[in-house]
Amino acid sequence: MTTRRGFIKAGGLALFGIGSGGIPSFLAKAAANIQSPRLFQRKKVLICIFQRGAMDGLMAVTPFTDPYLKAARPTLFMSAAKSSNNPLIDLDGRFGLHPSLSAFEPMFRENRLAIVHGIGSPNTTRSHFDAQDYMESGTPFKKGTPSGWLNRAAGLLGHDAATPFQAVSLTSSLPRSLYGDSQAVAINNLRDFHVQLRGDQAGANMAAKSFESLYDQASQDLLKQTGKESFEAVKMLQTTASKNYKPAGNAVYPGSALGNSLKQIAQLIKMDVGLEVAFAESGGWDTHFNQGTQTGLFARNLSDLSSSITALWTDLEAMQDDVTIMTMTEFGRTVHQNGTGGTDHGRGSCNFILGNDVKGGLVHGKVAPLAIENLEDGRDLMVTTDFRSVFSEVANKHLGISDNKILFPEWTGEFINVMRG
Repeated sequence: MTTRRGFIKAGGLALFGIGSGGIPSFLAKAAANIQSPRLFQRKKVLICIFQRGAMDGLMAVTPFTDPYLKAARPTLFMSAAKSSNNPLIDLDGRFGLHPSLSAFEPMFRENRLAIVHGIGSPNTTRSHFDAQDYMESGTPFKKGTPSGWLNRAAGLLGHDAATPFQAVSLTSSLPRSLYGDSQAVAINNLRDFHVQLRGDQAGANMAAKSFESLYDQASQDLLKQTGKESFEAVKMLQTTASKNYKPAGNAVYPGSALGNSLKQIAQLIKMDVGLEVAFAESGGWDTHFNQGTQTGLFARNLSDLSSSITALWTDLEAMQDDVTIMTMTEFGRTVHQNGTGGTDHGRGSCNFILGNDVKGGLVHGKVAPLAIENLEDGRDLMVTTDFRSVFSEVANKHLGISDNKILFPEWTGEFINVMRG
């Protein structure tokens, strides 16, 4: 027989939007018995954004003085020359920011935004599925790791989760990063919910029926322990999340999936529900053809990414000291463009880290001249920074997590000095 506590903790709960239907009656009934929601002391928050599909780091942040890159990309190379049409934003005389990332420039100049170039996995796979799995599990040479690194991070925060919203993903299902023993939820929409276990629709139906059955059998007992915490949180979100939410600081979120996810993360932070680890994702980075330069698919994705992150940062205003935002992508793209105006699966890419405790205003990492003898397998930007070096440093310096043997059990490297303190 499934116990209440065992059922609730099995694999994490997911709360999904169901439109105008509202939360199930048994959840609403349970929540109605609670006199007041519990508020939680504000803590540091790490927000991770996965760019799925493998972002071309060489176009996002271009070593524009490199003649080898110019030769390798006759129609994709972009210049920082002022005389060119919509040029790259010169960051330091060597690297240029894609013009669609212009929203990032002020934060870079203010030393709040750092870029790590040549970042990637030590595993040489060019499979999207495998590379994402390795990066999210944090074990790039071990398949089948049951937990994700963000779930392990939540478990290493030094205290038990007093709230179901310690670790939250604003996605339609729980990402690999948040699999594990620590409680984590996926929320598709803050205003309307139903309860679902990680799994298929049959699992969803089973979850709802089992929860309702548990409520009918022992409603008072259910409200006393773990179930009570979940119901309290559901009530808190239902009553507090506003359909007419007005971001602070004149922040304007794009109407994209990523923009909506980050806006809801901002609401969760402001609602003091105990959020410490947040996850969102951005798709469409697999640019095999018609990648474009100043315009096109890649440029649109960059604009959405930078505008969404900038809106979130602006919206948080006085809470910025408590928040660090970090992007990640499974690998980069080939140095040479292909025959269809795109780039193929590569190795090294770059990522962005935003926060007041970040050593910003710098392009960290090593990018050698892109001559063929310096390329991995003669075709790719070499991975010179293991992603675990960056992820572990951010978790250590921002969240205070020091046990790297648990966070990244196979890693024995060093930090790259991208964080202050």
